[in-house]
Amino acid sequence: MDSSSLHGLLDEYAELEKQLADPAVHADQGRARKLGRRYAELSPIVKVITELDSARDDLTTARELAGEDPGFADEADEIAARIPQLESRLTELLLPRDPYDGSDVVMEIKSGEGGEESALFAGDLLRMYLRYAERHGWKAEVLDAVHSDLGGYKDVTVAVKSRAGDADGVWARLKFEGGVHRVQRVPATESQGRIHTSAAGVLIYPEPEEVEVEIDPNDLRIDVFRSSGPGGQSVNTTDSAVRVTHLPTGIVVSCQNEKSQIQNRARAIQVLQARLQAMAEEEAAAKAADARKSQVRTVDRSERVRTYNFPENRISDHRVNYKAYNLDQVLDGDLDAVLDALAAADREERLAAAGQ
Repeated sequence: MDSSSLHGLLDEYAELEKQLADPAVHADQGRARKLGRRYAELSPIVKVITELDSARDDLTTARELAGEDPGFADEADEIAARIPQLESRLTELLLPRDPYDGSDVVMEIKSGEGGEESALFAGDLLRMYLRYAERHGWKAEVLDAVHSDLGGYKDVTVAVKSRAGDADGVWARLKFEGGVHRVQRVPATESQGRIHTSAAGVLIYPEPEEVEVEIDPNDLRIDVFRSSGPGGQSVNTTDSAVRVTHLPTGIVVSCQNEKSQIQNRARAIQVLQARLQAMAEEEAAAKAADARKSQVRTVDRSERVRTYNFPENRISDHRVNYKAYNLDQVLDGDLDAVLDALAAADREERLAAAGQ
């Protein structure tokens, strides 16, 4: 990114800071949340830009002073070594973001092969995610649940929302959880003490945010006509009825119930906004559904992304060759290490793609 683009980010950051200091902004919680999230997203970028500018200035000064006093040469070398590290960090921060990273999520956990044992494991996974949400100060709410006979879950759906002001939403952290999770342990239903393998599926997708629709007046064609009653009978002698056509979509809204043309126009535009809002939310939901469909099609043990081995207290993520022997802690919500490994692998892929 060139210097003008970087300074554009600094300008945006300063403007966000100004807006967030305005009490009127916080009267609209949705807007304040959106601005706060963008501000938090830009904060680490601005911090590195500022440090980098300062380091470059310090390097110039140290080299000038080294010409007069050799004692400044070591300081210049230290600063020079630090600049590439800051540049690398800035490159990483400026990588294109997942457009849903700021989103809250809806998660579904479904039992699969293994009957009651699979349902019990689905319950373990639910508790793990609820504990992880609690650790991060997120709000988790079970929306729907189908219980099994032994207290597990055949199917459970939970919504997880981040705190206001977080740089990222829940999706940025949990988006890699979709797939088949396999468990190896002695089931509660097993009388012979034999280890069984079963599986549960996790589906996770971004929750569409409320879409605020702004209508460009140039996109509207507004026609007025005389209101009519039953059978086409004219009910007034003025052209007070209004027909609004949204040219980009072809949506047509007519209103003639109000007494004045101004009132009918305002009401018609309000109805149009509602229709466009619904259309935008349907499109957002469709995109989220596409992300959901791509994760797991069947809850089959062979399509595993992660294995939870109870006898060895081992957790293994097969996508990044991650392995640790703290399964008990992970199931209690200590997921950060495995999620960090997945995020690091994703970051490396995006860095490699950006360098091509």
